[in-house]
Amino acid sequence: AILAQELLLFQLDSDSEPSHNHAKTPTYFYIMKHGHYGSLSSRGAAHNHKAGVQHQAHGLCSCTNCLVSVDQDMFVAVERFGQFDKVIGPGLSCLGCDLCGICIGLRSVTRRVDQNECVIETKTKDNVFVAVRVAIQQSVMADRAESAFYRLANVDSQIDSYVADVVRSHVPKMVLDEAFENKDSISLAIQEQLCKHMTDYGFTIHSALVTEVRPSQDVVNSMNEINKQKRLRDAAVMAAEAEKIRIVVKAEADAESARLQGVGIAEQRSAIVDGLRASIAGGEIDAKLTNDRVCELLLITQYFETLKEIGTNNTSQAVFIPHSSNDAVMDVASQIRNGMMQGAAAPPK
Repeated sequence: AILAQELLLFQLDSDSEPSHNHAKTPTYFYIMKHGHYGSLSSRGAAHNHKAGVQHQAHGLCSCTNCLVSVDQDMFVAVERFGQFDKVIGPGLSCLGCDLCGICIGLRSVTRRVDQNECVIETKTKDNVFVAVRVAIQQSVMADRAESAFYRLANVDSQIDSYVADVVRSHVPKMVLDEAFENKDSISLAIQEQLCKHMTDYGFTIHSALVTEVRPSQDVVNSMNEINKQKRLRDAAVMAAEAEKIRIVVKAEADAESARLQGVGIAEQRSAIVDGLRASIAGGEIDAKLTNDRVCELLLITQYFETLKEIGTNNTSQAVFIPHSSNDAVMDVASQIRNGMMQGAAAPPK
């Protein structure tokens, strides 16, 4: 009715002389220019949507709180002469007669979920000081909105106190690595503690998250250096193992090569002996060679092969052996032995 009366006054003043219209225009535009006919959010009462932070609210009309429009994300407490009466929800409400806001007072608080972050410094079991960052998400309970309005003076400080109490009672029982690994258990303990106490004050705790456990920068650098040296040691061990495998495989290959080379030389000499025996026997069945004769033939053959190798290799260190073609066949072993002894007795250059 009062709103209709003010609109009617504007309509009457618009037909009158300009001086009277100028006097009434500010009143009309104060109601209309912000939209929603002076709803709580548009009147500047709830620009800060932090949970638990209260604001003085006003009605639709500039001089009375008879009619009030509440936004969807707000709770409004109605007071009559300073005494709490009720909590009204979103929509238009008629609160009764009021005179310039003296009879009816209004307080507003948001019903949105708000996040409160706090940083707690504490010490771990292995004497490392860490800063634990905790994010608390809370909102006002609809059925206990009165407690949220009147029981706590500073919601954030109260929550910070409970969080600090839980963190400083759990983290000192853990070493630094356990504090990183058990963030979920710390979060659960914080949420249980807050739900237990903050429900009485009209707040519900949706979640409590340990978002960061940060030691001092010196500790971080030390941990990184430890991990770096560990990685370097593992890399060195793996490189040594690879080198060991490479050497073992090469040795096995060399041993197998030498074995096969010996087998080849043995087969070669066996073939030479068979060939010499056949050539000396001249095809006669009864002709036979003794073992000494066979050894003499092998020694002569190796002797001439050695001379051949010395002559064809430019980089070989030659040992000069006295040579006599007349006695070569008769006593090659004696000539080789004497030559080696003379070469060992010769003075070095």
